[in-house]
Amino acid sequence: MDPCSLIGWAVFGLFVGAIARFVWSGPQPAGCLTTMLLGVAGSVVGGLVTQTLVAGRDGPYHPAGWIMSIVGAVLVLWAYSATIPREH
Repeated sequence: MDPCSLIGWAVFGLFVGAIARFVWSGPQPAGCLTTMLLGVAGSVVGGLVTQTLVAGRDGPYHPAGWIMSIVGAVLVLWAYSATIPREH
């Protein structure tokens, strides 16, 4: 993977992660790096969900587009929020 692709994934992940954090209300103790990783993971999860529901399992895997990436990032954020300890 070339450096431009990595930068593109990072920027895409940052935007998708930020949108997911905006959609999922409440405090989330996460910085820019965590938000970026959230967005990238959301794209992977969204792609897997799309492949499973729509395309079947026999085609090649493709990362999801914007909408499914945001849906996947919200799912990842939900799982992340459920596993981190809550501060009182």
